[in-house]
Amino acid sequence: MSDRLSVFKTYKLYVGGKFPRSESGRVYEVTDSKDRWLANAPLSSRKDARDAVVAARKAFGGWSGATAYNRGQILYRIAEMLEGRREQFTAEVAAADGLSKPKAAAVVDAAIDRWVWYAGWTDKIGQIVGGANPVAGPFFNLSTPEPTGVVTIVAPQESSFLGLVSVLAPVIATGNTAVVIASEKSPLPALSLGEVLATSDLPGGVVNVLSGRTAEIAAPLASHQDVNAIDLTGADEVLAKELEIAAADNMKRVLRPQPVDYAADPGTKRLTAFLETKTVWHPTGSLGASGSAY
Repeated sequence: MSDRLSVFKTYKLYVGGKFPRSESGRVYEVTDSKDRWLANAPLSSRKDARDAVVAARKAFGGWSGATAYNRGQILYRIAEMLEGRREQFTAEVAAADGLSKPKAAAVVDAAIDRWVWYAGWTDKIGQIVGGANPVAGPFFNLSTPEPTGVVTIVAPQESSFLGLVSVLAPVIATGNTAVVIASEKSPLPALSLGEVLATSDLPGGVVNVLSGRTAEIAAPLASHQDVNAIDLTGADEVLAKELEIAAADNMKRVLRPQPVDYAADPGTKRLTAFLETKTVWHPTGSLGASGSAY
């Protein structure tokens, strides 16, 4: 028999590229589908939520200003890191979502493939939602997509990993920064994802992961004046309505919850959900007496 002591993992928040404990010092028990104890997760406070917004805003300028190609490289690196920790995530997803190991492995593989999918879209989305607009006059009229800003994501409650990746990856692929509220019941895959993000060239603050009571964390984020948008995917009907009303205070962009098959082709809808369109007019000018123009 082994005389080693078990080394239990201590899960922490991921905020600003670091791994703080909750400011409140609180934790809560996370159990598997059979109600067996898995770990203690941080129980985030309103202060943790505000700190996450500060970190996301600080990171926004550099991340949105990076080239789309560079963002794609970083997202692909995240997929590489996930591939290297495939067994760990398979075990965590199996416990979190009550799946057999083969089914959990398929979910993890789908999540990795989803990262690769969005990595490939970073430098292409502008080509399908932007372009030159026809005008009746000597003008160029160009429309280009730009990121909305800081986005709060209420992660799916039941799909703790594939669902999380499906809502998070398109937000950061398009240049936004994110504050993620992990699944209340199954936060461990999201907290472990923070460890992957920290070692995958993603600048600190681009993604911030909070765990705890969804309603408690989401309320101050929905009313926060420095949050530009909120994805309500993981909120129930009552909470979603409350958060939408709070979000109206500074006219946040809101993505309402709707049934989603995360295993299906994701399309581009979520890529465009948190993009703004900037249109620029510019005179073409005349090159000479002939009247030719550029």
